[in-house]
Amino acid sequence: MAIQWFPGHMNTTKKAIAKRLPDIDVIIELLDARLPGSSTNPLLAELAAAVGGKPTLKVLNKQDLAEPEHTERWLAHFNALPATRALALDSHAIAPARQLVAACRALAPLRGGMVKPLRVLICGIPNVGKSTLINTLVGQRMAKTGDEAGITKLEQRIALAPDFDLFDTPGMLWPRLTVEESGNHLAATGAIGRNAYDEEEVSLALLARVRQRNQDRLAARYKLADIDSLSEEALLTEVGRKRGGLRAGGVVHMQKAAEATLNDFRAGSWGRLTLETPEEFLRWQAAGQVQEAARQARVQARGRKP
Repeated sequence: MAIQWFPGHMNTTKKAIAKRLPDIDVIIELLDARLPGSSTNPLLAELAAAVGGKPTLKVLNKQDLAEPEHTERWLAHFNALPATRALALDSHAIAPARQLVAACRALAPLRGGMVKPLRVLICGIPNVGKSTLINTLVGQRMAKTGDEAGITKLEQRIALAPDFDLFDTPGMLWPRLTVEESGNHLAATGAIGRNAYDEEEVSLALLARVRQRNQDRLAARYKLADIDSLSEEALLTEVGRKRGGLRAGGVVHMQKAAEATLNDFRAGSWGRLTLETPEEFLRWQAAGQVQEAARQARVQARGRKP
């Protein structure tokens, strides 16, 4: 079953975005380059569609943590969508960050100048690096940053140029995650609050996913010669042994092992990794839609609202 997390402040953010969108010229959606599909917010697309649609710039952030060849595939995927442009950057790099302004102007060529200033809304899932990017864009600390989901709580208006207004919004997910893989991937990156998932389960899912294509990274990081023979549970145990997760008597503390696994992934200690390709995500999404339709049918059959 997919992880779910949509606290009250996100519903407030949803309402604020819906109110702001009619006056917006371009949407910047900040994605995590390690999981571009799972970090794309379908609720944002719904809100934009309700006001006739808006040109969108998809920014694959943290590209320095993702595999370059997969990032290129995702950029091609997004650039093939109507009224959409995509680029990849590292939020700490000043020069690439400035590409955002030029890309937004290209998406709304009829806006600009003091008479018709360009109004841009920047959105993203929690902990995707949006506040760090904004601080880089303006050259000073305008937005709070941190490793926990939900740091930004209020909308901020930032003038990036005399005719370019950027509206920053708090990180937002969507009310129901229908793709199980997305829930695990979002939790692994810290986009979901800790109280909404079991760290051991997410760590096991992450190890299983990474070893499908990059088992050698895990073997090198934890100096494991016989990784092929290990189950995910045994692999997590070995991570605990190597990363200081031992109790008295040499017994592995599995919670500590899970925390070490997630911290290593988030810090890029396994090297550059992408958890999903466009083809994989579209397949998971289709399966999730089928399961969600079946769930809603069961609920309606019991005479309740979905």
